[in-house]
Amino acid sequence: MSPRVLTGVIRHFMAHPAEPKTGYDLLSDREREVLVLLAEGSSLKDIARKLNLSVKTIDAHKYNLMRKLNLHDRSELIRYAIRKRLVEA
Repeated sequence: MSPRVLTGVIRHFMAHPAEPKTGYDLLSDREREVLVLLAEGSSLKDIARKLNLSVKTIDAHKYNLMRKLNLHDRSELIRYAIRKRLVEA
């Protein structure tokens, strides 16, 4: 890349910095769906049945949710969903 083009690219990014992504932004649509269902009180088995997936898959989604959001248990997931207004308390 030429110095002139590189300078233009740098100026563009300096003028329009990318907004930092939150943990929620990193979630897939399916993970968001599972988060809401968990926060509404559904069991892993109920969610699996509703989404036509295995319980093991739903458990993997729950694990990924906790990892991406830096949460440690289901109760923290529920509190997170309430704070984000994904469900009503």
